This record gives sequence, C-alpha cells and structure tokens, in this order.
Amino acid sequence: MKIAIPVVQGALCLHFGHCQEFALFDVDPEKKKIIDSRTLPPPAHEPGALPKWLGGQGVNVVIAGGMGIRAQQIFEQSGIQVVIGAPAKSAREVVQAYLEGRLAVGDNVCDH
Repeated sequence: MKIAIPVVQGALCLHFGHCQEFALFDVDPEKKKIIDSRTLPPPAHEPGALPKWLGGQGVNVVIAGGMGIRAQQIFEQSGIQVVIGAPAKSAREVVQAYLEGRLAVGDNVCDH
C-alpha cells in the first residue's frame, strides 16, 4: 500500500493543492509498519492534475487536512481513498497514526 501526504516544511500541509512536496510512504498495513518513504515535488497546480499524478505514483490513500470536493471526486473515481481533516503534524507521525487506527481527523479545512 502507498500513502501520500501533502507536506510543507516536513509537516502535513493543511491545504492539499498548495503543498511544497508530497511525502510518499510504502507501508505494510498488516504489520502497521512504514517500509519506505520519499518526497517528490508536485506537478503544476491545475484542476485534476494532482489526482492523476498521484495515481500514476501508485498511491492507494491520500491523507490531507483539506481538499476541494472536485479533487475528492476524482480520487474516488480513480479508486484512491481520501482521508480529510488530518492534523498538521509530521508526515511520518500522521501515517503511523493512520496505520494504527488512531488518526484523529476533524473538519475539511478547504472551502472549495
């Protein structure tokens, strides 16, 4: 399984489309373990570009603080799970909490 987190200065970026880079984590959900991670700069911010790009990276789950409804729909149509309302903590901490079933999420901080 591969999880993507939009990040700014190493922490989850609250607005999905305005991150500096994406942290990609290869994980073993059965063992609740991070196997590998890397960061990549995103492509230019255009409607629909990020879901397509992340799908091409093999991402299964995107965890974000906020995301517009259209991006959520594109991810859903692509079979990629979206988790919204995650806190602005380190990307590794967010992924580990998700794997362990203890990720506390709140409201979608995006208003479009």
